[in-house]
Amino acid sequence: MKKLCVITLTGWLLTIGNQLMAQCSLCTKTAQQLGEGPAKGLNNGILMLAVTPLAIIGFLAFRWWQSNKQA
Repeated sequence: MKKLCVITLTGWLLTIGNQLMAQCSLCTKTAQQLGEGPAKGLNNGILMLAVTPLAIIGFLAFRWWQSNKQA
């Protein structure tokens, strides 16, 4: 089961990795006005800001899973 989850997650990340857009409608309009270079920087900044809370949630979920697995 663990292998299946890892393979599924890896495949999913590889298929959407190039198409990943983390912009709301307001950010998209702002990015269109800035041009291509700054728009990519804005998108990367949004993705970086999203990584921290997701990493924390993932870490907490992993610790919870480990503690329940041992019990």
